[in-house]
Amino acid sequence: MSQKQIEILSEVKRVLELEAGAILRCAERLSLEKSAEQFQKAIQLFQDSLSRKGKIVVTGVGKSGKIAQKIAATFSSTGSFSVFLHPTEGLHGDLGVVQPGDTVLALSYTGNTDEIVRLVPSLKSLRIPIVGMGGNSDSQLAQKCDAWIDASVEQEACPHNLAPTTSTTLSLALGDALAVTLMQIRGFDAKAFAQNHPGGSLGKRLQLTVSDLMQQGDQVALVSPQSSMDEVIIKSTQKKLGAALVVEGTKLVGIITDGDIRRALQLKEKFFTLKAADVMTQTPVTVQPEMMAEEALHIMENRPSQISVLPVADAAGNWLGVVRLHDLVRTF
Repeated sequence: MSQKQIEILSEVKRVLELEAGAILRCAERLSLEKSAEQFQKAIQLFQDSLSRKGKIVVTGVGKSGKIAQKIAATFSSTGSFSVFLHPTEGLHGDLGVVQPGDTVLALSYTGNTDEIVRLVPSLKSLRIPIVGMGGNSDSQLAQKCDAWIDASVEQEACPHNLAPTTSTTLSLALGDALAVTLMQIRGFDAKAFAQNHPGGSLGKRLQLTVSDLMQQGDQVALVSPQSSMDEVIIKSTQKKLGAALVVEGTKLVGIITDGDIRRALQLKEKFFTLKAADVMTQTPVTVQPEMMAEEALHIMENRPSQISVLPVADAAGNWLGVVRLHDLVRTF
């Protein structure tokens, strides 16, 4: 490794360690009574607004504004209704987005950002609680807000200690802490989370059930326990699912996978004298159609020997179809 490469990696490590250290020191401050009280008060103000059908209005300028937008999005996606308000627009008419019952979260590292400070009197006149987040507890915002979250840092990662870097990282982490804490308090579970995330792989993971992905009906190879191995191979090859279900009427009694057939072929000529009952896996692992597809994927993967095809059956043991590892992996 060249000297230049070493210097590059050293700088990357310095920034990561500096920002990680700032987050850890902020967490340690919560053991102090004043910091703990202020954080708890902020959570209570947010919870009070949400419980009376209000919202959390997040505001900030510049880099703090970018962080504020992300915090607002995280609040909303985790069940705490929130919007972003640009303070400049708020001073020119958009303050109407703030309604009685709301709470404002204002981000300003100096605590003296002009646009933020100028919003405070109007918010006070509307009796809107204000939670401030920044690095200066003696600032105008800190003195006028109802709760103050200490987001101070010892040093920015910027080598000139100027560009918002460590401070914005800490603010982002604090926003996540607020959102997740509210999520827990409000009992926002995985089902509710799925309703807010219908698209993409995340939505699929949270909403798709086995019944959405299983192969069923004529798509499935079915044989009886007395079927010859000739018949098993023919039907399994025709359906191309990698397995045949062994059934008696509607009851599932076993499964024969392509792997089972390959192992049985080691018997050579004797193979063709076997019946399905001789080769099948009896009482195989099954899943029910209402199970989450992601859970079925875990069943297939998290075991000493991976399963590529799972029978789908109802509570009474009647076969309904099969779900393949291939389909689950492709979907997620």
